[in-house]
Amino acid sequence: MTLPHHQRFDYVPITRRPDFSWPGGKRLAVYFGINLEHFAFGEGLGAKLAPAGTEPDILNYAWRDYGNRVGAWRLLALFDELDLPATVLANAAMYDHAPELMAAHRARGDEIAGHGRTNSERQDGMDASTERAMIAEVTRTLAEFEGVPPAGWLSPWIAESRVTPDLLAEAGYRYTLNWCMDDQPIWMRTEAGPLLSIPYPQEVNDIPAIVARTDTARDFADMIIDDFEERLAQSRHQSIIMGVALHPYIVGQPYRLRHLRRALKHIAAARRDTWLTRAGEISDLCHGELRDRIV
Repeated sequence: MTLPHHQRFDYVPITRRPDFSWPGGKRLAVYFGINLEHFAFGEGLGAKLAPAGTEPDILNYAWRDYGNRVGAWRLLALFDELDLPATVLANAAMYDHAPELMAAHRARGDEIAGHGRTNSERQDGMDASTERAMIAEVTRTLAEFEGVPPAGWLSPWIAESRVTPDLLAEAGYRYTLNWCMDDQPIWMRTEAGPLLSIPYPQEVNDIPAIVARTDTARDFADMIIDDFEERLAQSRHQSIIMGVALHPYIVGQPYRLRHLRRALKHIAAARRDTWLTRAGEISDLCHGELRDRIV
């Protein structure tokens, strides 16, 4: 029996890949994805702290906005303290809602990647022309404020239509974070040429861990440390990537930030053994000197 297949990439086990190293001979690349999201008031989608009643859902809307007003600034201070780079996954609506926050990330040299217009909508329900226009709108907004178009994309809710990779490549995107099927970057086939898939975590990610599985702040910090230590051991034999996905309205809560601080200090202390980087820098290397080493 032949099952339907996406035809975007082939099955190549991780035990059968060309060998390569990251800059400086490092074998483990670590990047942090900070999700900056803005939500429509009284309508649309959004993560929930508690079951919602009739709209407007004040409790959950305000809980999420705490991230932009407070949590993200505490997270910025922590990243400055530990001298950590970041890839910011930004809703285009953030430039209107919290321009000072976007400017603060720009000032520290963080990469800004596309993350849709708002997490109040999903692109998997859009027709191709609507989705193409949405991607173009986001790209224009980010390019206007950042001076360069974004290189990478993470769909709100990790939601894709059948043609999302084609539309991203067509719009000039060099990498996507939507697919979580590997520990190395891989090339995806699209109608507009190759698109790099960089692993984005769905386990070491505060939404699935804390919101969905109800893990504690301590559990999440331990998860980050355990994942890092195991990947560091595995990377002695093969170069891999570790991503950490963070949402300021979740980990920016003070009692969670306390435990996140412990985990990030652990990783920062091992910077001599790891490549602490941004997703865009991984993409640049894979499009350049490592191009033929990526399956």
